[in-house]
Amino acid sequence: RLPSHTPQQQQHYSLLTTLDMCFEGKTSFGMSVFNLGNAIMGSGILGLSYAMANTGVVLFLVLLTVVAVLSSYSIHLLLKSSGIVGIRAYEQLGQRAFGTPGKMAAGIAITLQNIGAMSSYLYIVKYEFPLVIQAFLGVDKPSGEWYLNGNYLVIMVSISVILPLALMKQLGYLGYTSGFSLTCMVFFLISVCTVILYSCRPPPVTAYTIPILAFAFVCHPEVLPIYTELKNPTKQRMQHVSNISIVVMYTMYFLAALFGYLTFYGEVESELLHTYSRLDPYDTLILCVRLAVLTAVTLTVPIVLFPVRRAIQQLFFPNKTFYWPRHIAIAVTLLTVINMLVIFAPNILGIFGIIGATSAPCLIFIFPAVFYIRIVPEEEEPMRSTPKILCFRLLCHLGAHMTNIFPVCLVWACKQLSISTHHRI
Repeated sequence: RLPSHTPQQQQHYSLLTTLDMCFEGKTSFGMSVFNLGNAIMGSGILGLSYAMANTGVVLFLVLLTVVAVLSSYSIHLLLKSSGIVGIRAYEQLGQRAFGTPGKMAAGIAITLQNIGAMSSYLYIVKYEFPLVIQAFLGVDKPSGEWYLNGNYLVIMVSISVILPLALMKQLGYLGYTSGFSLTCMVFFLISVCTVILYSCRPPPVTAYTIPILAFAFVCHPEVLPIYTELKNPTKQRMQHVSNISIVVMYTMYFLAALFGYLTFYGEVESELLHTYSRLDPYDTLILCVRLAVLTAVTLTVPIVLFPVRRAIQQLFFPNKTFYWPRHIAIAVTLLTVINMLVIFAPNILGIFGIIGATSAPCLIFIFPAVFYIRIVPEEEEPMRSTPKILCFRLLCHLGAHMTNIFPVCLVWACKQLSISTHHRI
């Protein structure tokens, strides 16, 4: 049964439904695939070889397949819930299902997840960009040059590249940059597949493998905005966009993880590019790979920023129309906060572990299942229907998993923080 609402709330939902349904999407099918694929792929691909080194190839493939299938199924749940109530925003689905607490939970999860994702992208810029410049200039021993300082460079990239793209009014405008970003990641994949060097004995399974995989498939906050801007939008058409994006990213993830793992085995680091830097930091191919990854993750940040800005607007300005000063102010504030996090963040794997063990499972699995159970009327699907039984089973298994894995990931991330701080001192 749908939750009861006051007449004012019902009028508000009717207005939101009318606005969503009257919006004429102009983004093509291909551009939508690029945008969603770019939302899926990001810095997570750099941690997958490390995950495979801790599980082995077969178990990694099983876990990757399970996460990809569940991710596609949860997008189906989101799209069906959205179609029933005519709402195309994650936070609004939370409000329709559970009122203000549901809206707050969804908004907070989206904000934490996407801020963590953007921080991980800019973390790569901070540590890889100086090495690329150093290699191109032939500087063997830097002596404090400002243009080799990662903190300065990440701020410059944020202002000159990310901020202008983040100020776009609609997400569909970023389809071309998303296509170029994916092309750069394809080049990274091809390059990784060409380098096989030496092997070591791999270590045993670790608790943060699944969080890394979950982090790598988070795209759900972007699904409904992309659906809204899709030309000729239907649930089936958007599901095809999602399935194609997930299949392509699944293939690229597995190949990148496999060949990165086969290159270094147990010696692979949590950030794959750091591992390749041990070979020859001045090698032309490695430099090109670094530059391609830097370009890809930089162009992904604006895509991920859009849902955070929308979540903030839904939480604090729910009844306000589009307003350029507010639009710009939120983007500038978010980039400022993220840059501060990146400047003081100890390492990237801590971000993968904490975000992947908390907000990522909520956005990918838990919220879509809960919203589906709550929103879909019992007259259409009783509680004993197959879809709702699957949702309940998904919730039970994931609840038990998160209860077990979150304390382990938290302790491990704190340990990484203390180790990194000790090394700095």
